Amino acid sequence: MAKDRFHNAVRTALEKENWVITADPYQLSVGEVDFEIDLAEELIAAERAGEKIAVEIKSFIGRSLVSDFHTALGQCINYQFALNEVDSQRNLYLAIPETIYQSFFQRRFVRSVIEKTQINLLIYDQTQEVIQEWL
Repeated sequence: MAKDRFHNAVRTALEKENWVITADPYQLSVGEVDFEIDLAEELIAAERAGEKIAVEIKSFIGRSLVSDFHTALGQCINYQFALNEVDSQRNLYLAIPETIYQSFFQRRFVRSVIEKTQINLLIYDQTQEVIQEWL
């Protein structure tokens, strides 16, 4: 499945940078709310030298980039609130393919939303299986 390829690319890219994957998928439960993560596009947790991250991996291969963006944005906002309650030392990143970052994420509205919501981005190359940039 194509989504699995993106997931595996990000996981491999993190491991290449010496991140230790500590949960794949990373399950969050806050109060009476359990976050069920898609099997292919998952939230994963990793640690390196005392730093903790959670990464929501998105492929943006749906029918609508705008719809994919709305979904990713909503999930990231919910995950950030959940992390603040149960794992506040962990920084959340939205992982997106480099091709999507260079095109869709350069649109003024999208840049503005990312800036105002303060969502961290992890830009990855799914072919080379490397992280291009942390923003």
